[in-house]
Amino acid sequence: MAKRHNYKNLKIWQLGLDIANNISDVLMKFPKHERYDLCSQLSRCSISIPSNIAEGSARTDKSFKIFIDYSLGSSFELGTQLLVANHRNYIDGETLKLLENKIEEWQRMTMGFQNNLE
Repeated sequence: MAKRHNYKNLKIWQLGLDIANNISDVLMKFPKHERYDLCSQLSRCSISIPSNIAEGSARTDKSFKIFIDYSLGSSFELGTQLLVANHRNYIDGETLKLLENKIEEWQRMTMGFQNNLE
């Protein structure tokens, strides 16, 4: 029987959840008119990062790799949306850099984890 991963013990899930929570905190400062547009997109894709890891962890390594791909895709989408938020002056350059660094660290860790799956 194939082994399954306990997602709560995975560093990539933990950091992904931290990123989602950071995004949630940042969104509190966005203007109300963005609630259904950029806020909604940022929220959905940031939550998708740890959620896909959790969902994929219940599957075989081969399937898990696909869910990690979804998670990685969401992380790149999130990076793009943060650039838009910065351009619109909803987040400052320092906040952008902190989030970008955290996302890039997560991407490196996640690609390494994915490469070690069978």
